[in-house]
Amino acid sequence: MAIQSTAGIIFQTAYESRYTWDENFPGYAADVQLLQEDEVYNGKIQIDRSLNIEITGVADKQIEAGIDIQLQEIVTRCQRSNFENAYSQHEFSLSETADTVTVFVKGETTDSHYQIHNQKICQEIRVMGRMALEINSWEFLDTDSGYIPSVYDVVFRNSQTSDVNSILKFRDTYQKFGNYYILTKQVVTEYEGAESETAQSITEFVYFNIKLLELVAA
Repeated sequence: MAIQSTAGIIFQTAYESRYTWDENFPGYAADVQLLQEDEVYNGKIQIDRSLNIEITGVADKQIEAGIDIQLQEIVTRCQRSNFENAYSQHEFSLSETADTVTVFVKGETTDSHYQIHNQKICQEIRVMGRMALEINSWEFLDTDSGYIPSVYDVVFRNSQTSDVNSILKFRDTYQKFGNYYILTKQVVTEYEGAESETAQSITEFVYFNIKLLELVAA
């Protein structure tokens, strides 16, 4: 069943305006370097056309797991999904201010709400049991195929008390290879609690020698 409500249409427009890889995405291979404090780790990664991830050459298994988590997030963000399949069973409602629209989305297991401005999702709040996840997007890369959040933060809260447990601040850099935008650098700064002005950690993921797999095979 098609989404007919005004709230549903507004959310669908912003959702489908995000940048995603299309059905012809061939996958890519790259070298990866992770920098954390005074430590530097190197390896190789590959995401194939089915979006399976392979990581090789990273000596530290915990670091390898961290790279895998980051690549899984990239795949989730860039993987194209059908809106009707994802949200046909959800309920939508609407709240409007002068320049921002908030869409409330209710599902069986989670309640979420999204602030939408200029047809972009600029805030997402999801409540999952005792945890609330708040994602605020401050800057975007506007491509010819949709928008990508490039500066954003993720706030982890206690859903019952609203106390902030931790904050992750992200700054992402993308570059176009062939027809596809691919992440080349991500800087993640972690803060403990809401009041902390001193970073608990800074982690940099750098991807270079990026090649689309169809070019690797050529």
